[in-house]
Amino acid sequence: MRPFVFHNPTKLIFGEGQLQQLTKEADKLGRKVLLVYGGGSIKRSGLYDQVLGVLADAGCSVVELAGVEPNPRLSTVHRGAELCREHGVDWVLAVGGGSTLDCGKAIAAAARYEGSFWDIVSRKAVVQEALPLGTILTLAATGSEMNSGSVITNEETQEKHGWGSPHVFPRFSILDPAFTATAPKDHTVYGIVDMMSHVFEQYFHHDALTPVQDGFCESVLRAVVDTAPKLVDDLANLEHRGTILYAGTMALNGVLAMGTLGDWANHDMEHALSAVYDIPHGGGLAILFPNWMTYVLDDNVGRFKQFAVNVFDVDTDGRSDREIAEEGIRRLRAFWSSLGAPSRLADYGIDESRLEEMAGKAAPGRKIGNFRKLDEQDVRNIYRMSL
Repeated sequence: MRPFVFHNPTKLIFGEGQLQQLTKEADKLGRKVLLVYGGGSIKRSGLYDQVLGVLADAGCSVVELAGVEPNPRLSTVHRGAELCREHGVDWVLAVGGGSTLDCGKAIAAAARYEGSFWDIVSRKAVVQEALPLGTILTLAATGSEMNSGSVITNEETQEKHGWGSPHVFPRFSILDPAFTATAPKDHTVYGIVDMMSHVFEQYFHHDALTPVQDGFCESVLRAVVDTAPKLVDDLANLEHRGTILYAGTMALNGVLAMGTLGDWANHDMEHALSAVYDIPHGGGLAILFPNWMTYVLDDNVGRFKQFAVNVFDVDTDGRSDREIAEEGIRRLRAFWSSLGAPSRLADYGIDESRLEEMAGKAAPGRKIGNFRKLDEQDVRNIYRMSL
């Protein structure tokens, strides 16, 4: 186990009927709020009116930024930051899924930064301060509600990268399973793939003496594997929604990563993929991750055997460690396919014509990942396996 420092200042407000807690949190942050949301699902569900009602009761004046994209764009971040400066906004409230929350984080930081926010995303500058941020989550997926990370797309250069800063941890996040109940099946499935992928990025490492961390990861994965099929068959079930909602938060709030060095190459590869083709993040991960597992299997067969046995209960009798590990990877692919996730780039009409371009974006003159360091040729190989 590696030395580590853990700090997470986000107040998590979890459970049904918790929206009224927004009044108390607004009292701490100020009366002028930028409300950030996506394509209008919160209006159709009635959550928009509920939020405005609570903010009005708290004496807040609301400025709105609607239309955040599924892969939030740099231009939208700049629009939001300009609204904050123009109206003297005290804090940002992001209501929606992970993309909306990621955009809210970027807006909160961009409002206090002079220049293009791509300087921050591309590591040319560092966030020094940000407006306070609160979130209300409507889709279990990214874990953005309880971490300091965000992913932004530069639509002009077709680049998509993650960035982060301790200044953009949400001050509070309200998670009511009922607010996720209207999420359609495809979005629900993409979210399930995304949260499982977050666990995988932290689980597949080479550090020794990590039984607690391994147990945490495997527990989250088993809960999702057990609950996801039930939820997909009964999308309005709030008990299943609650389990998946909590799993998504725990998958990426820092707890699982303590004392280990995770991989994250799959996220780099998927960001390049969806930057070029603008496909759902969870869909891209569903295609790539099992192929990455096959590609790097021999780097630590024992790790993949442990995953197969402890998550998918693969029978070990009469099988070699490698055979057990391979069966675990097949079980994962079959599980995601059973939920309705894509398994090939062809499912999105993607051919090999832009593989070179995507590989160059994923590993631009550097190696990515930690479980195995992947160069541009490795990335091309995995994309090709995924066709």
